[in-house]
Parts: sequence; C-alpha cells; structure tokens
Amino acid sequence: MDFRSDTVTWPTPEMREAAAEAAVGDDVYGEDPTVNELERLAAEMLGKEAGLFVTSGTQGNAVSVLAHTQRGDEIILEARSHIYLNEVGGLAVLGNLMVRPIVGELGWMRPEDIKRAIRADNIHYPRTHLLCVENTHNTAGGIPLTPEQLKADWEIAKEHDLCVHLDGARIFNAAIALEIDVKKLTQYADTVMICLSKGLSAPVGSVVVGRGEFVKKARKYRKMLGGGMRQAGIIAAPGIIALTKMVNRLTEDHETARLLAEGLKKINGIRVLNLVKTNMVNIDFAGIDWTSSDWIEACRKLGWKTRASGTITRLCTHYGIDIEDIKAFIEGLNKLVYSESL
Repeated sequence: MDFRSDTVTWPTPEMREAAAEAAVGDDVYGEDPTVNELERLAAEMLGKEAGLFVTSGTQGNAVSVLAHTQRGDEIILEARSHIYLNEVGGLAVLGNLMVRPIVGELGWMRPEDIKRAIRADNIHYPRTHLLCVENTHNTAGGIPLTPEQLKADWEIAKEHDLCVHLDGARIFNAAIALEIDVKKLTQYADTVMICLSKGLSAPVGSVVVGRGEFVKKARKYRKMLGGGMRQAGIIAAPGIIALTKMVNRLTEDHETARLLAEGLKKINGIRVLNLVKTNMVNIDFAGIDWTSSDWIEACRKLGWKTRASGTITRLCTHYGIDIEDIKAFIEGLNKLVYSESL
C-alpha cells in the first residue's frame, strides 16, 4: 500500500487489455487512431476544440506556457503552484520568462491581487501576458477552486488581455468534489492540462486542450522537447479508459481520504492541516514526538509506503486503497503510537 502520491496507481486490468489491443500508427504524422480518439475525447469532455497527448503533466504545462508566450514575458501564478515550485525551473530555462508569484488563500489568487500584479504598458517592464491557475491546488491540500473563484480571476485576466492556462492535473477531482460538470470549471481557461496517470489510474500521459491553432503550436513545442511519439496508441488506450471509466470512481478516493482524516484526528499528537475536500490529507505528527524516519518506519511496519519532511507529510488516497485498508491503518497506527509513547 502506498500513501506517497496518486501517481503510484496501477493500471486496471481493462487498461492493460486495451493497451495490448490498441490500433496504432505514427503519432508524429497524426496517424495513430487511438491517440487521435483520446485527444478528441478529452477536448470534448473539457469543452475545447482540440487536444494534444503529452508524456506528462510537466510537459503539458511546459508546451502550454511556451505556446502562450514569447521570451521576456511575465506570467502570474500562485506562489505555491506546481508550475512554479515543482517543474524544474522550466519557465526560466525553456521560456526565458519572468514570474510574478502571488500568495493565495487556499490556492486561490484574489482578483484584486492579480490586478495589482499586472504590469502597466511601460518601456521598462516586461509584458504581463499569462495567468496560470491550478485546480485542485496541490500544496493547499487538494482544495478544489469553485467556478465563482475561477470566473473572478478570468474576468480580471480578460480585462487586461491576458491568456489563462489551467493546470488541471486533478481537475476531475475538483469537479467530483463540487458535484458539477467539469466544463463549468474549464470554461474559465483558454487552455487546460489534465493528467491521466494520477487518480484516473492510467500508466502514463496527460492531455492539453484548447483552440485548434493553439494546439497546433503546442504540438510543435512538444516535438522540440522530445515528446514526438510514434505508435503511442498503446499508452493512449488506457487514457481512454481513464476518461470513460475512472472519473466517477474518484468519489471513493475522497471518501477514503475523509475517513483517514477522521481517524488521524482522534490520535493525540497528530494534527490534520488541511480541509479534506478531495484525496489529500496533510498532517503534522510533531505531537507524538516522532521524527520523519520514525513516521516512515512506523508506516512500513504497517505495510505502507509514505514520506515526510520534518514532521509534515501528505497522504494521498487513490485507486487500490479501500475503506478496510484505511481502517486497518488507523488501528495499527494507534497501537504503534501508544506503544512508542510508553
């Protein structure tokens, strides 16, 4: 069992069968029918014109940002966003871009803060051209941003002629948590990146969607970054299963996360740090006087992989973890905490 991330999910048996039987062609030439179907399906589900299959969420964000901007532009994003913190400085290395980070509230940038950050038209300033938002917001604890929040930011962006890119790695988690059609969220973005290999359980890949001309430009950047794939239908086929069969089951991950949070709250010395809205539970175990090594070893004894930084850790629920697993973990952890405190 593994709490480290929802990236550790294994493909379903149906995904493995689909990969083995997939019709394939050369995707660089646009001739892989399975890839083409995945791109069409993703664009349709998210309310956009066209899609582009990419190897990862990081690559998807990279080609999106590059296609939106030119060297020297400035982009606005949340100060703890994945694009800013966890994508190896690609904004600077690949795009020669300036960054204006904004400290948000539970991952949401207030429109008045965005407005203050937009540069005036002045010969001394870079051009502010792109706003990047993230939904759900990872470091805020998997918080889903609402249509009202996204609309408020969208309106400020459009008032100042900014493009909007949505890092929607877990956008379906947001839609399921809010009990709305995902299009109600994606309508407030020019482009969207979704991950297939997290809660949706596909083994690899992400999709970028947007207007046809944008996707054409992004496709060229994908090729530049080494993402031109050949008979990619064998990895696209599980992605189709992910979008058609695995979205609604995300409710199970949210339920196991809530159960996990409730159980952890009952252990003296453990604090749950986030509002548990989707599949992430952030905790601080300083109160039980364990180090990060102690925590990792305790979880290992219970049959779980996990990680920690200091006394802080994020626990992710996902496909393959059920309610009985969570109950067993909480019961076992209680016993270890009690024995270690004697």
